Amino acid sequence: MEKEQLLSYVKESVPSAIETLQEYLRFPTVSAQHKAIPETVDFVAGIIQAAGGEVKVLDDLGGNPLVYAFFAAGSEGDATKTLLFYNHYDVQPPEPFGEWNSEPFDPVIADGKLFARGVADNKGDLVARLTAIQLLQDKFGGLPCNIKFLIEGEEEIGSPNLEPYLKEYQDLFAADACIWEFGSKDEEDRISMVAGIKGMAYLELTCVGADIDMHSSVGAYVDNAAWRLVQALATMKNKQNEILVEGFFDGIEEPTDGEKQVTSELPFDEEAVSRLYGLKRPLITAAAGTDPREAMVFHPTMTICGLESGYTGEGAKTVLPKSAKAKVDCRLVPGQDPQHILACIQKHLLQHGFDDIQVTMINGQKAYRSDYHHPFVAHVLETARVVYEKGTVLAPNSAGTGPMFAFGETLQLPIVSTGVGWMGSKAHAPNESIRLKDFEQGIAHMVLLLAGFAAALTAEENSVQA
Repeated sequence: MEKEQLLSYVKESVPSAIETLQEYLRFPTVSAQHKAIPETVDFVAGIIQAAGGEVKVLDDLGGNPLVYAFFAAGSEGDATKTLLFYNHYDVQPPEPFGEWNSEPFDPVIADGKLFARGVADNKGDLVARLTAIQLLQDKFGGLPCNIKFLIEGEEEIGSPNLEPYLKEYQDLFAADACIWEFGSKDEEDRISMVAGIKGMAYLELTCVGADIDMHSSVGAYVDNAAWRLVQALATMKNKQNEILVEGFFDGIEEPTDGEKQVTSELPFDEEAVSRLYGLKRPLITAAAGTDPREAMVFHPTMTICGLESGYTGEGAKTVLPKSAKAKVDCRLVPGQDPQHILACIQKHLLQHGFDDIQVTMINGQKAYRSDYHHPFVAHVLETARVVYEKGTVLAPNSAGTGPMFAFGETLQLPIVSTGVGWMGSKAHAPNESIRLKDFEQGIAHMVLLLAGFAAALTAEENSVQA
């Protein structure tokens, strides 16, 4: 497959693909708010069928429907090999509305970028993948392997109903390898991919001290729920950012020497990161004397995501709050169990005298890492190098979280994540975007990856047999 011819075909396909993507982006598919689910499912099923795929909508096990798609290998393809794509059609809430430069569900193209909620996470990737499939059918003689999709509608709320579908329909989703949902360019414009993902224990901590808010003058003799919750939180992590909960690090699997070596070679530009986020303080890894790259890949975290109590409106209201609430997420590494983390934190609070603090699990997912030496991982990297001139990065796992463990354990397959985002995509934030040039390259990468997929796996099988 000639690179220049491929890029020419991709460029021709982009205007139509962008039109489809813009139509897709107009659905306000916010799973947290139960918005636009049925109509989005219908749209996704429609664009798959338009690309020549078979569709099944699975909704018999609860939650928002899953969309299953199947594209058969062409007459010259290898029907013994199957690649699975994982995507999701739901998006994050668009709030705060006032920080958007355009309407979040009215896609706008400006300065070579497409702005809308969900364009980077994850609707742009689905359209890019379907466009690549269409190109293989129209320009390159058909599909070189079987292709499947699992497209869910609850990823942004922790995929609470995904695992039962994977287990019930394990044969339907069986494949040789999987391309995960996301990926983006880094600060040097290198495509950044991962072969795994961190897990999560997302918790809610609540302290209730009274039935009603009170005048703050009673603070002379009434305990303050907000102070009590803050003091409880302070026992869990110290000023050196060390997690103090006994048992928190139980079961952690040590990374291999190969994973350590790969991670030590990952690019990391501290100044670029600081500029991107407008950081006001040094990185916490500096004081600890640790490498930010190792922390990102191998270290678990504990983060206060939000605090809520009393009065936070304009001006003053002298009130002693009746209750206080905190959202805390713990990013986990392979070997850690979310339920064990919950139990450890509950025990920690009891031992420190905070028996009145209630802790509930909102979302729990385990971490997952693929075998870094699997031929599929090498194939994804090699095909990316053909397309992306500025370089490629493939880390053992992402610092973020998703339901990859359920896929890996149930389907027993290697997983690599790559996509069409960029460092400034602002997924989950106002003014989310992708760059049109990255969208083009993402399509080209998928074409090349699919074209050589079966051959890469077959070559490995033959070498093992020999």
